[in-house]
Amino acid sequence: MSSQASSPERGAGGSARREADGSARRAADGSAKRALTRGDVLDAAAAIVKEQGPRALTMRKLAAELGTAVTSIYWHVGNREELLDALVERTVADLGEIRAQGRSPATRIVSVTRALRAQLRGHPHLVAMVHERGLTERMFQPATQALVHEVHAAGLRGTQAAEVVRSLLFQVVGFVLVERNRERAPVQYPGDESLWDEATAEHDPALAKGLAAPPDPERLFLLSVRAMVEGLLGTRPRA
Repeated sequence: MSSQASSPERGAGGSARREADGSARRAADGSAKRALTRGDVLDAAAAIVKEQGPRALTMRKLAAELGTAVTSIYWHVGNREELLDALVERTVADLGEIRAQGRSPATRIVSVTRALRAQLRGHPHLVAMVHERGLTERMFQPATQALVHEVHAAGLRGTQAAEVVRSLLFQVVGFVLVERNRERAPVQYPGDESLWDEATAEHDPALAKGLAAPPDPERLFLLSVRAMVEGLLGTRPRA
């Protein structure tokens, strides 16, 4: 009798626990959905663009990536065009986070160019998307303003200052384009290691060795930008 009486209690207790667990899971699921923010949507969209390019970004793919409904994506960011506009605005804002570092004017200017190069290399598809939407000049304005400030601090004004700023911007953008082209180029036959020897290097074995080795983009960038800055500012080149 006692065993029969206790069994329903155990069953009722188990049912109550299962119901409580189900309610907790539903509450957790509901809170997770409510926790989805516009920032989450933009983060996921930016990741898709960064990895696969703008054409790969669809509302269905984005919704699947976030584990939510397409209607939820529309609610947070609007349609695809509005989503792309929001990504562009955020990319422009991110590129504005450039702060000069160092004590001397030349060092601070070089630091701005390094930061800009890093940002352009870190967001190639997003940068291309900004360019396609006709906002390239706006995208570069924060970095340009940072360079203007540092060039003024170095004592340059007027047309000379403008030419220095634009020369540096051209150097950064051109360098990044060359880097990207080299990275995407097919394997070269023959390569540099086969093309350069003592004879082709005019009997300069060290030169031949240097040209046969893979280039070091970071070192080359710093070498070229430092030489430009020191020349444009009229300072003596380093030994």
